[in-house]
Amino acid sequence: MYERINDLATNKGCTTSQLALAWVLHQGNDVVPIPGTTKIENFEHNIGALSVKLTPEDMAELESIASLDSIKGDRYGGFKTYKDSEILPLLAWKA
Repeated sequence: MYERINDLATNKGCTTSQLALAWVLHQGNDVVPIPGTTKIENFEHNIGALSVKLTPEDMAELESIASLDSIKGDRYGGFKTYKDSEILPLLAWKA
């Protein structure tokens, strides 16, 4: 999956991160990416996504790469979460 996305990014003359941000930007006028960064150089890199133009064919390819059938596996990679805990959720606590 990464190789296909990386190849598309290379063909577009951008990084995979910029391609991901460009994909979000192409979702519609009511969707806004909010990348977090504390460094100006990373911010400037993120701004580069504004110049990445995706065609309908590019969007279809990205959608096919990330289709629900291609994404599989545990969400947390085997790490324990609160769901595995014996502690009650905060809403169940009584004051």
